[in-house]
Amino acid sequence: MVDINQNYVSTQSAITELTLEFIASVNSALDEGKSEEAINLAKSLHYADLADLLENLGHTRREVLVEALRDSFDPNIFAELDETVRERVIIQLGTSRVAEAVAELQIDDAIDVVEELGEDKQLKILESLPKNERALIEEGLSYPEDSAGRLMQRDFIAVSCEWSVGQTIDFMRDSEELPKDFFDIFLMDDAQYPVGTVPLGRIIGSNRSVKLFEIMRKHIKIIPVSMDQEEVAFLFRQRDLMSAPVVDNGVLVGTITVDDIVDVIHEEHEEDIMRLAGVGEEDDLYSAVIDTMKSRFSWLLIHLMSALLAAYVISLFAGTIQELVALAILMPIVATMGGSASIQTLTVAVRAIAMRELTPSNAYRTIGKEITVGVLNGLIFASIIGFIVYAWFDNALLGVVIGLAIIVNLIVAGFVGSSLPIILQSLGFDPAVASSAFLTSITDIIGFYVFLGLAASLLL
Repeated sequence: MVDINQNYVSTQSAITELTLEFIASVNSALDEGKSEEAINLAKSLHYADLADLLENLGHTRREVLVEALRDSFDPNIFAELDETVRERVIIQLGTSRVAEAVAELQIDDAIDVVEELGEDKQLKILESLPKNERALIEEGLSYPEDSAGRLMQRDFIAVSCEWSVGQTIDFMRDSEELPKDFFDIFLMDDAQYPVGTVPLGRIIGSNRSVKLFEIMRKHIKIIPVSMDQEEVAFLFRQRDLMSAPVVDNGVLVGTITVDDIVDVIHEEHEEDIMRLAGVGEEDDLYSAVIDTMKSRFSWLLIHLMSALLAAYVISLFAGTIQELVALAILMPIVATMGGSASIQTLTVAVRAIAMRELTPSNAYRTIGKEITVGVLNGLIFASIIGFIVYAWFDNALLGVVIGLAIIVNLIVAGFVGSSLPIILQSLGFDPAVASSAFLTSITDIIGFYVFLGLAASLLL
């Protein structure tokens, strides 16, 4: 008799959790030349954790471990590695070994690995692949980047909607090329066009004589190969899909499953965060110093130009500042309040646009709401700051001036932070990329102008 509990325990213990202590143990084994110990430690990890381990190791240690794992390198590791690290590992392993690994991957994962390589490396690896795998990968690479064609899996089950449940079950049992993991069976009409899906649960729960068209889901979303992956992710979220058929000129060519969409959502989320911060997609912990510098330089240059504009506005009131030094002390308050409020509004607006919640139909209502929030917060903070300034400098009028400046700046922050992403999107620009570069500069310039202008008019 098989001891189920014992098997469960042994299976659970076979996978080790990646911890700081574990990484330290691997580092120690590599430093001491105990390659066998390092290999055993590495093999105890899930391939995703092993990819994280390779990313955490220094360049030299990583090379030693990769070389030690050369003959037993799990192909799935490639799909989990950071792009920069993956390229270095590929160079180290060599074309023939990488080609062997790529051939073992699912086609969508293989495409992810190959597409990030330069043309020369791509060609060498493709030439080393079996003819069938090469043809499928080349077909995938022919589709636009970040499209459904790049994302889809080629393994799926499609049968006639006239088949019975019994025919379908027998077909799957006899099939030698059954996909490893699938959720739905796609049903085709006489023209081989997908007309519905049947979840596996309905197949199992129905009698063998039942026709598939009687239990199929009729209202399915068919995805063209050219559809952007962000659009696909939105459809999966909107309609709670587990899988969806992908067609090319009406022909079913693949399927996208929810596990693929999880990766897309992560990528798009990461991409938006990086763009809001003015950082390029290629900028990460593992990129070269020069590449990182280049990716950040342009955004810093834009911010420098906008900062110079703000400095110019301040220079217009140099005499006013000389007459009342307290203005220079209080200016950072105006800048900080306006910048913080604008970033809050911008973040909400960009997210709403990405989630298709903010559209032209509700844009005016959204902008009006943010302006109202700016007025209310402005009145509250103006009272607080005005009282503090009065107590600090014993100057009630100075408190009134900075209070008015705060009110105006928060209103401007609400208006610009909500309207700028909408305007940029209507002009064809990505609001996540372009908005942050100008927003804080706009609030700084207007805030300084209002604050110093009021001071010049009322205090001197």
